[in-house]
Parts: sequence; structure tokens; C-alpha cells
Amino acid sequence: MRSKDHGLRVGLVAFTLLMLAPPAFAYLDPSTGSMILSAIVGLFATLGLAVKTYWYKLKAFFRPADDSLDRPDPVPAEDSPDAEPSSES
Repeated sequence: MRSKDHGLRVGLVAFTLLMLAPPAFAYLDPSTGSMILSAIVGLFATLGLAVKTYWYKLKAFFRPADDSLDRPDPVPAEDSPDAEPSSES
């Protein structure tokens, strides 16, 4: 119970200090907005590339450890490359 009260007090003090911050009167010109936008786009591109790079490792991590999943399904005779073309016209 005591740690909850302590955490609540710290949160309340942090919130109060943030609300009492003086105004910055900062100016953001259009090129700054463009720079922020390009950083966000770059972040999403980086995350997408990381997911693409490690996709199979991520799938294997979340997949249950079952050996039967590693074996390929047998190819039916009619779908095999050596099968003769059917004469159904």
C-alpha cells in the first residue's frame, strides 16, 4: 500500500511540474516541419525493413515448437511437374 501512495505522489508532483512549465515562445519554420515529417517517414521505413528482414525468425519465435510443421506437404500426383497434361477439353 505504501508503494502505491509513493507512486501516486511522484506522479502528481511530475504532473504539477509539467503543468507549471513556462511558455517557450519557440518558432518552428516550415523546414522544421518537413524535417520532422521526413524523420517519421524514415522511422516507419526502418521498422518495415526490420520486420521484413526478420520475418521468418519472428514467425518461428511465435510458432509452437512442432516438428511436423517443418516438413513440406507432399505434392499430389496431378500437380507434380512430371504429370502428363490432362486431355479434358
